[in-house]
Amino acid sequence: MHNQRNIVLALVLSALLLFGWDMAMQYFYPQPVTATGERVDTPAERAARNPADGSLAAPQDAAALKADLASALAQPGRVRIDGPRLAGSILLKGAVIDDLVLKDHREATNRASGPVRLFSPAGTPAQQYARFGWVGSNIAVPGPDTVWQAEGTTLTPRTPVTLRWNNGQGLTFAIRLTIDDTYLVTAEQSIANTGPNPVVVQPYGFVTRTSSNASADIWNVHSGPIGLFDGAVDFDVNYEDLDESTRVTPAGRAGWAGFTDIYWMSILAPQAGSASDATYRRLGSQLYRAELVAEPETVPAGRSLTTKTRLFAGAKDSAVLNAYEAQGFDNLSLAIDWGWFRWIAKPTLALLNAIFSVTANFGLAIIGLTIIVRLLMFPIAQKQFASMAAMKALQPKMKAIQDRYKDDKPTQQQKIMELYREEKVNPLAGCLPILIQIPIFFALYKVLILAVEMRHQPFLYIRDLAAPDPATVLNLFGLLPFTPPGFLAIGVLAVLLGVTMWLTFKMNPAAMDPIQQQIFSLMPWLMMFVMAPFSAGLLLYWVTSNVLTIAQQKYLYSKHPGLRAQAEADKAKAAEA
Repeated sequence: MHNQRNIVLALVLSALLLFGWDMAMQYFYPQPVTATGERVDTPAERAARNPADGSLAAPQDAAALKADLASALAQPGRVRIDGPRLAGSILLKGAVIDDLVLKDHREATNRASGPVRLFSPAGTPAQQYARFGWVGSNIAVPGPDTVWQAEGTTLTPRTPVTLRWNNGQGLTFAIRLTIDDTYLVTAEQSIANTGPNPVVVQPYGFVTRTSSNASADIWNVHSGPIGLFDGAVDFDVNYEDLDESTRVTPAGRAGWAGFTDIYWMSILAPQAGSASDATYRRLGSQLYRAELVAEPETVPAGRSLTTKTRLFAGAKDSAVLNAYEAQGFDNLSLAIDWGWFRWIAKPTLALLNAIFSVTANFGLAIIGLTIIVRLLMFPIAQKQFASMAAMKALQPKMKAIQDRYKDDKPTQQQKIMELYREEKVNPLAGCLPILIQIPIFFALYKVLILAVEMRHQPFLYIRDLAAPDPATVLNLFGLLPFTPPGFLAIGVLAVLLGVTMWLTFKMNPAAMDPIQQQIFSLMPWLMMFVMAPFSAGLLLYWVTSNVLTIAQQKYLYSKHPGLRAQAEADKAKAAEA
């Protein structure tokens, strides 16, 4: 009867964890409303609606975007952009870069699908765009309705484009745009003063975007405003912060600022040595802006002033970010939110890419990486088992000390410590390997969920290792044409995760507490539900790690038969309890 009560309690606790999480989040973090009464998305709603890459998931939104794009991009007054990895156009009205797609990344795994769209014109469901201009006092400066004259028809790495506008008051404004071989557009903003008086201006650039297609900002992966201030990357501001405060100006000198999703990023950086202030704003209707404004400068009569601003708009490919960082784009590689373990995560990603260059398959690369990590950790596991064996050999002597000094706890502890020193046994040696593995495994986890290199990579029946396993139990592993909701989408890898985790627990010594036994027996199947929505690549890593753990434990038990006998004895006692 006692064990049955423990089983029921363990089941209730598991159900509360599995089903109560979302209800608790809705209760403690209700849907936010701005000061004007505007309703905005919660992070949970955005995560449910949008996939990790930040694209529009709802069919009606995607259809509306397609129709709006066809109308907006068909209007005259555009200059084409045709780079090796970027394509799109510039709207001459307002000098707005509002049409950008990434040539080397597809919207879907289908080869016929179009490229990932990063920038879209204002007013479209996925609007995001960049503009450069000037702030001036008592002078006419170009604005959003200004129609610029273009010198050049197509922006390519070999053919820059210059936009010009004369205000009719002795000032000529020009924006010379260049593009490199990857994701960088450079704007040289010039103002020529042919009038009789000096003028004071502030060059600026901004990126505006909607959060309706933003990837979710969760506890371990940032999505939203991002910037470099006083040499440190700031992940602290998110869309919810802007909904509450309307405007945020981070302290420190701005190295670059903009917006990021999990895989994509659009940021502005001032020219080297210049002092610029960065500000994030909420514009309303789930629209946000990141501004980079230079200090006021005086342009004397008969003189000109030129400033340079760089726009990075593209994928957070580690190799690309590292290359720009080497060219003076400070700490750009840290725009990937590696967290505390970046010193492990970055080399891990480099190793994963190196294995991929050999295997030509990212699934095999993940398996190879897992094998390498387990091999590197094997000496630590051996030390852990040796420590467990040494501790087991001391059990009779420890029991004698405990019986002899059962009424004198301080002396008992002193004698036990003396026994450890005499036998040269460290009781913490078994814990140290576990502590060492925690940052390594968490770094691997971050790599597998953040690396754009894994997006749309196939493995066996899986078409995208960055997405959840498509073959789920409820749709008969893909035979039925529907996708089960949420945590009920238990795929092949999730089932394998539960089975392999159950086997690893079965090989460990049984806990003597009955309720702990029941929790350990239910944990693998609970984790099967919890991990099912995660990326297939992460589940593949975990399943492979479990299989290697089983093989490792079998080998080490063969080297330490006393531990195996003890584990079996513990299980027998637990079964009798």
